[in-house]
Amino acid sequence: MSEDFSDKTKANNGDSFAELLESYTSGMREDVRVGDRIRGEILSIGNESVFVDTGTKIDGVIDKEELLNEKGELPYKEGDVLELYVVSFQSNEIRLSKALSGSGGLKALDDAYHQGIPVEGKVKGQIKGGFHVETMGKRAFCPLSQIDMIKLEDLGQYVGKSYPFLITQFEDRGRNIVLSRAELLKREQEKAIKAFLQDLRVDDEREGRVTRLMPYGAFVEIFPGVEGMVHISEISWSRLENPAEVLRVGDPVRIRVIGMEEGENVKISLSMKQLEGDPWENVERKVGEGEKVKGKVTRCTSFGAFVELFPGVEGLVHISEMSYTKRVLKPEEVVSVGETVPVVVKEIDPVRRRISLSIKDAEGDPWLEVQERYKAGQSLEGTLERKEKFGYFVSLEPGVTGLLPVSKIKNFHKPSLIEKLKEGDRLPVFIEKINAGERKITLGPADSEDEEHWRRFVKSEEKPSGILGEKLKEALKKKE
Repeated sequence: MSEDFSDKTKANNGDSFAELLESYTSGMREDVRVGDRIRGEILSIGNESVFVDTGTKIDGVIDKEELLNEKGELPYKEGDVLELYVVSFQSNEIRLSKALSGSGGLKALDDAYHQGIPVEGKVKGQIKGGFHVETMGKRAFCPLSQIDMIKLEDLGQYVGKSYPFLITQFEDRGRNIVLSRAELLKREQEKAIKAFLQDLRVDDEREGRVTRLMPYGAFVEIFPGVEGMVHISEISWSRLENPAEVLRVGDPVRIRVIGMEEGENVKISLSMKQLEGDPWENVERKVGEGEKVKGKVTRCTSFGAFVELFPGVEGLVHISEMSYTKRVLKPEEVVSVGETVPVVVKEIDPVRRRISLSIKDAEGDPWLEVQERYKAGQSLEGTLERKEKFGYFVSLEPGVTGLLPVSKIKNFHKPSLIEKLKEGDRLPVFIEKINAGERKITLGPADSEDEEHWRRFVKSEEKPSGILGEKLKEALKKKE
């Protein structure tokens, strides 16, 4: 019966025990080595030793005396976290230390050198090429380049302070000891970077700092010693020519990881704009058809100009939508890149991400009130815009042009007076017919029935020039 009970217990609890063991050991480290720096929680405090969780199956132990303060008191309690170095590693014990210190003698220093165990040293003063450091009762030398990983202006700030060092040279029975703090910091940084990269995932969001700007993007430090690049296309939804338009070195930024390429050095691709969301989402809630808004001209092409309404959303002003008042051959005749212009939204296609805009509608259509400003039979002066076989186009005002048909010119009492006119010349006409719906005005020359009008036209010319002036005078004399 006991065997049956035992078998049932194994069957019922075997799996759960294995799972419990797995859950206990799965997160533990297996790569602890002599010289490693670890963070561990104090598990218990004995009379002579303090036991620390090393993150492995074996607890660490450090002499209690090494942790006492100047008053001989232990300033720690169970649960506190310590940062310590592994000084020895055996199958049943991991010895820990703040760093080898005290007066251990040459044997301890030699062991520390060969095993890569940090030693504690006090910077006594600055000397030529470096610092005089005292460690374990011995004089040592630390080169300037090895006191830190960063270059500082005030080297005197290190004097009088104690730091952990690695022994890089140990010669002549301790007469020549060279130390490096930078190498120790580098090791710790590499270890921290490795742990950071193991946890880093695509789509993670991080805080960073701009370290370098290049024409193609910005480098951002997301962890000490770890940089990623934000391509210029991922900085902003707006079109940028150079990252320096919106970023400066030292700027804090928030980024999203969008790619990681494994290799000797992990390449990390970052994005700033993706944290802002797609600006085309719900674009119709931001701006509506028929609405008049302002935007910045971002680029000009042969067929029109692109205008940014808000970051990441551009619309096109076709060349035919540039002006009511003149014939536009190139967008640059009306707008320039970087200029802010008023536009009217004509059409929105969120699926194709297209918006049609009009500058001329924003400025106003001069034909809207043409019937209020002009009447049939009205005499006025116009400017010859261009000549065609079927007639002459005469500008009455910017954007409003009428047609003087060839038949009207031939019926004029002196057709040659009109035929000799050049583009840009002014001439007296009268309005024969207006069709505002079709944007058409038919004109006639002010002929003999309106003699007084021609008289006024000639007198308005201070110096009638060429054949036209003389012919006009002759026509008036004949009438008199």
